[in-house]
Amino acid sequence: MKKTKLLILLLISSSALLQQVTAQEKWDLRRCVDYAWEHNISIRQSDVQARIAKLTYEQSKMSRYPNANFTNSTGTNFGRAVDPTTNLFVSSTLLFQQYNLNVNALIYNFGNVKNQVLFNKVLADAAQKDVEINKNDIGLTVATTYLQVLLAKEQARIAYATIELTRARLTDTRKRVDAGALPELNALELETQLARDSANYINAFTTAEQNLLNLKATLNLDAATPFDIAEPPVEMIPVDNIADLLPENVYQMALQSQPQVKANDFRIEALRYNLKSAKAALYPSINMFGGLGTNFANPSIKVNGVNFLGFVPTQQVVVVNGVNQPVLEPNIEIIRGKKGFGEMWTGWGNQLDQNFRQNIGIQISVPIFNGGQARTNYKRLELNMKGAEFTRDQALVTLKNNIYLAYVTARNAMERYNASKRTLEITEKTFNLAQKRYDAGLMTTIDYITNQNNLIRARFQKLADQYDYVFRMKVLEFYKGQGLRL
Repeated sequence: MKKTKLLILLLISSSALLQQVTAQEKWDLRRCVDYAWEHNISIRQSDVQARIAKLTYEQSKMSRYPNANFTNSTGTNFGRAVDPTTNLFVSSTLLFQQYNLNVNALIYNFGNVKNQVLFNKVLADAAQKDVEINKNDIGLTVATTYLQVLLAKEQARIAYATIELTRARLTDTRKRVDAGALPELNALELETQLARDSANYINAFTTAEQNLLNLKATLNLDAATPFDIAEPPVEMIPVDNIADLLPENVYQMALQSQPQVKANDFRIEALRYNLKSAKAALYPSINMFGGLGTNFANPSIKVNGVNFLGFVPTQQVVVVNGVNQPVLEPNIEIIRGKKGFGEMWTGWGNQLDQNFRQNIGIQISVPIFNGGQARTNYKRLELNMKGAEFTRDQALVTLKNNIYLAYVTARNAMERYNASKRTLEITEKTFNLAQKRYDAGLMTTIDYITNQNNLIRARFQKLADQYDYVFRMKVLEFYKGQGLRL
């Protein structure tokens, strides 16, 4: 009897917890899917990859325009160096400055750049389809887990209703035992059944909580965040007629709606453009180039003046009146000094003008031999495209097989559900008769408990088959391209 009271207290506390969770804001499937799409890590990763692919495409479009680069160098040379304005060696500190503007543009390369741009564009489209693939996968996972939570909660309610039924029967039996109308064994057997029903309820309640945590993890929602889902009656969940979901029709619709099919087609198309680009690399290319440049240089030494020190004889002589006279040359002392920083910029404008240079021309690049890299790359891309076509064909075969399997599974689930409904109807009638026989004293407690357990199992089975049928139908609708509806 103490165990029964303890179980009743435990049930009351778990029921209060269930009511507290139920009282908070509830999330429907649409909100769950939207949240998962925004916060799921794999979706966010694929979105980053799609953005990178788009940036690559945008950058490749700019490669069709000319390249222009401007450079400026300003510095100082110490020691012996070449003056860039005179190409003479100087041994003093040299201030220099250079300006260069270079431009080059592609004129013709047999469509190499054009096809590379198209290659990157189609790859960006394929990456966007990868995001949709991840969204579909996560959405289907969320819907599956959502239905599992609904099923577990319904099973917990059935288990709790069973406890109430057993408890009511135990109360009535206990009164009759106390009055001496029934033996004590009848009450003990019902108390044992109440304990089993309580354990079943606790297991069902725990399963519902675990499934709710699994749903939180799928949504990437913090486990400590208060969370509960809306609970539409399973009978109200819209389900298409299976006659409208014939596998061949669904397959044809899937070819138009499934992002995986589009992604494979995009990748084959991208490889086709890449193959054209690789073929163009086997042929000559024509480029135009041009440039402007100038420079400035100034040493740090300056002449401050000259001192005349007279004349000094040289080794040369001249004959004057028959007498050899040495040739004299002036002896001059040059007075040098260091320029200030401002003085070193003297003549900057004139030098830039005098040293201004221009160039323009056309460059033809003819691939002759590069170790077979270009031709090998072309052959490799041919094989890659064949491999991509095989991958696409295999994906289509897998998709078709999955749709046919989903149809067969859904049809079997519908048949099981119809059978379990019929079983429940018969079991309910049997239990009602058993209850009347037990009240009249014409059935033992064990037989009554057996009939009650059969009823509970039939209810559980019917509910499980119903949710399984709904899920299988939703998978078919998903392949059809209708999205997820609950």
